[in-house]
Amino acid sequence: MTGRIIIVGMIMSALIAGAALYYFQIYAFYTEVTSDDVGNVQLVNVVTRAPEPILFENFEAIDSDSSPVRFRACFDTPLSQAMLTETFVTYDAAEPLVAPGWFDCFDAQQIGEALETGEAIAFLGTENITYGIDRVVAVMPNGRAYAWHQINSCGEVVFDGNPAPEGCPPAPERLQ
Repeated sequence: MTGRIIIVGMIMSALIAGAALYYFQIYAFYTEVTSDDVGNVQLVNVVTRAPEPILFENFEAIDSDSSPVRFRACFDTPLSQAMLTETFVTYDAAEPLVAPGWFDCFDAQQIGEALETGEAIAFLGTENITYGIDRVVAVMPNGRAYAWHQINSCGEVVFDGNPAPEGCPPAPERLQ
């Protein structure tokens, strides 16, 4: 009888721990943010290499203090892809990161496929928004756009514990 109680207790503990882990990964650390919280949607200008605000509406976003790469956003822009490519820096290595299922406006697989086929175009939103992390913005032909944070080449090296390569800004003291 005692063995059954111990086994049931272990199973219940595992189920509770699993449910807690699922909740923390999918819901607990994310918060919905507004454009007032985030500020303007920006893209880096080809000429000045500085971020500039663009027109946008219908903004939805989530973010988390637990990781700099948990930011995801969806919005619409009236600006055409042709105008954007002439004015702003494109981002060749764009790889959208998966969002939690409950944030249903952001489908990383669909965005990734659109980037691969050339239907969507990715732009550099803000370089080093946090050291080693870029904000990337992908724009579809219909003006639907998506933003996320992605580790850049400097971050990949520094986060692995190596010194910042040539051409990268110096790593903050906490990362050295």
